[in-house]
Amino acid sequence: MMLFGVGVAFFFGKPYIQPTAPRLGSIPLGFWSDSASLKSALQVNPLFFIGIVIAALMAWSFRNTRWGLVVRTVGDSAAAARAMGISVNLVRLLTTTVGGFLAGVGGAFLSLSYPGSWNQGLSSGQGLMAVALVIFARWNPLRCIAAALLFGAAGALGPSLQSIGITQGYYFFNAAPYILTLVIMIATSSAKHSARDMPGELSMAK
Repeated sequence: MMLFGVGVAFFFGKPYIQPTAPRLGSIPLGFWSDSASLKSALQVNPLFFIGIVIAALMAWSFRNTRWGLVVRTVGDSAAAARAMGISVNLVRLLTTTVGGFLAGVGGAFLSLSYPGSWNQGLSSGQGLMAVALVIFARWNPLRCIAAALLFGAAGALGPSLQSIGITQGYYFFNAAPYILTLVIMIATSSAKHSARDMPGELSMAK
């Protein structure tokens, strides 16, 4: 499915390859500073704040709304959900659709804001890093925000050091997000850690 998705994206996206694309406007949080570099660093995309709001709403709804409890029930025990008269396949279809939509918004951010153009392989494996991020955050939307900031900081390490003239080991620092992903996956790979907070339907031993 991944290879199919990459191929389809390239098939439909090839006509749109260009040096630059219409960019999403950013919020200038560095207006108070006279430093051009600081102003540039504090140009924050609105999708960042929208992501925080969505994560907070998801965390609240999973615990306080009927639909959120239905989703959690289906994730923890399909048999219990069926016993309650819940259509497991329908819930899975709808939640996967919503998740795919949000993932698409993340992909759109890459082409419309960072780096602001589209080409094949633009995500550079960041989708797989997102999977590791969710596991690291223990399927908690609010923890995902903190984990995303950690991964984002690791990804910005290489370009930031290069911007201030530190070029030695530049490629190593560029690999920091992928190294962090491997370290996190290894650190959380034990059966004890994997079972903690994991939806029951993802368990290999049910």
